[in-house]
Amino acid sequence: MGIISLGEECYMMSLRSGVVLGMITWLVWTWIIVHRWNQRKKTTGPKTWPLVGAAIEQFLNYHRMHDWLLGYLNLSKTVVVPMPFTTYTYIADPANVQHILKTNFANYPKGDVYHSYMEVLLGDGIFNVDGELWRKQRKTASFEFASKNLRDFSTLVFREYTLKLSNILTRASLDNQQIDMQELLIRMTLDSICKVGFGVEIGSLAPNLPENGFAKAFDTANMIVTLRFIDPLWKIKRFLNLGSEALLDRSIKIIDDFTYSVIATRKKEMQQQPQTTSKDANKEKKHDILSRFIELGEDPNNNFTNKSLRDVVLNFVIAGRDTTAATLSWAIYMVMTHSHVAHKLYSELKNFEEERAKEENISLLQYQPTDLQSFERRVMQFSQILNYDSLARLHYLHATITETLRLYPAVPQDPKGILEDDVLPDGTKVRAGGMVTYVPYSMGRMEYNWGCDATSFNPERWLKQGIFHSESPFKFTAFQAGPRICMGKDSAYLQMKMALAILCRFYKFSLVSGHRVNYRMMTILSMANGLKVTVAPRS
Repeated sequence: MGIISLGEECYMMSLRSGVVLGMITWLVWTWIIVHRWNQRKKTTGPKTWPLVGAAIEQFLNYHRMHDWLLGYLNLSKTVVVPMPFTTYTYIADPANVQHILKTNFANYPKGDVYHSYMEVLLGDGIFNVDGELWRKQRKTASFEFASKNLRDFSTLVFREYTLKLSNILTRASLDNQQIDMQELLIRMTLDSICKVGFGVEIGSLAPNLPENGFAKAFDTANMIVTLRFIDPLWKIKRFLNLGSEALLDRSIKIIDDFTYSVIATRKKEMQQQPQTTSKDANKEKKHDILSRFIELGEDPNNNFTNKSLRDVVLNFVIAGRDTTAATLSWAIYMVMTHSHVAHKLYSELKNFEEERAKEENISLLQYQPTDLQSFERRVMQFSQILNYDSLARLHYLHATITETLRLYPAVPQDPKGILEDDVLPDGTKVRAGGMVTYVPYSMGRMEYNWGCDATSFNPERWLKQGIFHSESPFKFTAFQAGPRICMGKDSAYLQMKMALAILCRFYKFSLVSGHRVNYRMMTILSMANGLKVTVAPRS
């Protein structure tokens, strides 16, 4: 009897467990079905699922994420995208952008989430920190960027490396050789920023185009930290040192070995530098950014460690190398695929050259495009009339670069953390702990921002009677706005105008047949397959 009772009891317990499990299953499925039914009515954002939010759709569209967002932002100026551990609010309305970048700036820092994703690469550098640490670095860097010495030094460096690139293009044109223009521009900007930032010559733009481990590791690290934004498992892979995170670890070691070696070398050089009189001090002083920060670090109040110096310089490398190379690549692509722009730009440069020659009583050297020596002498002569002040006269060139940045902003998305609950100007509620991302890539393509020809490449939109006129930085956000507006804007324009003035005056570029141009997912909007072109010299 006892045995039968025990059996019945087990049966009843099993039955109750089955009923409870069935009810839980039914409730879960009901929840999912109701959630999905409600989602059918949703037209202003991606479809979401319980627990995982919009992660599935975002992951499937990761390779084209900027255009995926563009589709939703065309329907609504603000799009909310729930994710497993946070919620992203994407915005394209200048009023909302002004609110987070200026009006309520203190509520929208980079934040702990962004810092944790990027810390392995950018450390506590200026682009990855908030508060007092950010203010201190910005104050120091602002002073340096305003320095005429740094500007003059940068001008010489940008000219030097553009001429090196020109020599490579000339030889490629004579050999009818296909080249990857993006790769060459990355090499040029890397060499330039290492000279301006570190004060070292790394030689990646040498004629034989040697492999550069630092550059390769930097690209790899950049792509992997970007992937972290949609990879909920990255911390587990990091802990176990698996997959992409293991590759990131190896890449960071290469980057750090190079950077710390340069810091040690520069410190040693500065310690061994002989004492000079105040009259000769400025001549002896190095004007690269690293040297300036090492000098500032001699003040105990600054407390710059080698790690601090590493972070400072790598932040300037990612800002000065990747962004400039990407923009130059897109600019050349836009010029070569818009013949009327190429013609107007060439005419402006040719007229500028002739006017400057008359003003300075210079006889322009005669040359033949097929004669290597005479051609290179003429390119050199033209480069000597290019400086900060003279380049400011090239309004169509400036407009061409700016129009490129409108459609192909170097930083296509810029996320901010949310400290406290807030309401955006359009009425959207945002919650503390989430993230707000303004999207320059989408903003440049919005008709409510730029009119019915928003998607067209039209440098003339920036000109009034031939003179360049800027727009609100909350509408044209390529250089951010508010307290964090880009300090290196003038330096970036200087290098891009120096390079394009020489390249578009003396070369005609043609896209290799069948080559597809599209972006790859990084923090910077670079081209996935490079920019394969042929080049021909111009008279």
